[in-house]
Amino acid sequence: MIEAKSESGRKLAAVYCNRGYGLIEQREYERALADLDEAVRITPSYACSDVNRGRVYSLQGDFDAAIAQYDEALNIDPRFALAYNNRGDARRHKGDLDRAIADFTEALRLDPNDLTPLANRGLAFHDKHDYTHALTDFSAVIRVAPSVIAYIDRGDIYRDMEQLDRAEADYGAAIKADPTDARGWRNRGLIRLFKGDSKGGLADYDQALRYDPADVSSWNNRGQAKMRTGDRQGAIADFRKALELRPGLKSAIESLKKLGAS
Repeated sequence: MIEAKSESGRKLAAVYCNRGYGLIEQREYERALADLDEAVRITPSYACSDVNRGRVYSLQGDFDAAIAQYDEALNIDPRFALAYNNRGDARRHKGDLDRAIADFTEALRLDPNDLTPLANRGLAFHDKHDYTHALTDFSAVIRVAPSVIAYIDRGDIYRDMEQLDRAEADYGAAIKADPTDARGWRNRGLIRLFKGDSKGGLADYDQALRYDPADVSSWNNRGQAKMRTGDRQGAIADFRKALELRPGLKSAIESLKKLGAS
């Protein structure tokens, strides 16, 4: 439609905005910005363009620029729930947690059925070490839409509260939700190591590496499990693999020294 010039005005701006969104998904950020800039030029009052430009800047780590774009979107449309959610996410990454929580709360007020700002608010509460409110938000997400990431997020809170049995249960639920997702296995494996269950941790890391063989922490932690269970050669191999993937990894270097294999 762009090449054929079959649209104009706001409709053409929407076409550019939508193509820009697609380019963001393909991580072609400069091309996306070019389309979004054109959408703004055609129709400056089209908030979609500012929100998508904000997404590009957030993905590039320029959170101040992202926030400025979300501010502009909200000046255009003060009821744009997505803009509040995205601005909250940028503020959270900057460590501005109270204002991030306020943005997520407003996004929820405007669109109570959207679970994304609810989960994001839970993350912000977690960052604040406000575990009570974080648990409330993630439990609400799980009641409506249980998923791997929701169970892991709640499990992380229990882990940080040192409620290891509950953390292990949530990571187990994540595994049940998707046994091919390595995140549940490696998180539960870590809890099992914390609890002194080296064999259980080892079994979990075997599965984690089956589904994500590029994860450095899984190689390193499986090396710890093997070291605890007396498998010296297996531990050495795992620590060396961790160092192959991340040269200079201090914990792996120190473990190899303990094993006399530095």
